[in-house]
Amino acid sequence: DALRGATLELLAEIGYDRLTIDSVAARAHSSKATIYRRWPGKAELVVDALSCLKGALSLPDTGSLRGDLEAIGQGSSSADNQFDAQLMMGLITALAHDAELRQVFRERLIDPRAAILTRVFEQAMARGEVDPGRNLELMVSLYPALMLQHVLKFGEIPDAHFAQHVIDDVIMPLATAPSAPAARTRSPRNT
Repeated sequence: DALRGATLELLAEIGYDRLTIDSVAARAHSSKATIYRRWPGKAELVVDALSCLKGALSLPDTGSLRGDLEAIGQGSSSADNQFDAQLMMGLITALAHDAELRQVFRERLIDPRAAILTRVFEQAMARGEVDPGRNLELMVSLYPALMLQHVLKFGEIPDAHFAQHVIDDVIMPLATAPSAPAARTRSPRNT
């Protein structure tokens, strides 16, 4: 826990690029060997620390798409928004250019959360709330994309109020709108 805490503190203070295993060891009053016994490298240590901070995301089943999305939205709002924003800002530039970090981040944080959101929409489709023709990948990517955009624009993690607006004004209208009819093609006689 001390190593994870030191990692998160340093990530918020100096960002991913300047964070080193040496600096984490010094901050936690530990040794590099202790860190390397548990984590093969910096990317794994950082993502593990973030995973522990975020906690496991469970599949909500409130009986409605709106209820499930609200349960996820409430779980994603943090008691310490400023610290979380600093963590995200410390990661964003590194994710753009560090392929190893990007892969570990996707495998340990993004993919499991996307799988939960996918199941939420699949449950809603099974209940008849969402048309099966909807672009599931687009709907799943909207919530995290808008949250990240908020961090970049305002330097803070969105609160529950913002999450509710995203659900009410973007995701629910998209998910529950009737499917557009297939585009008609012109026959050669009409051209």
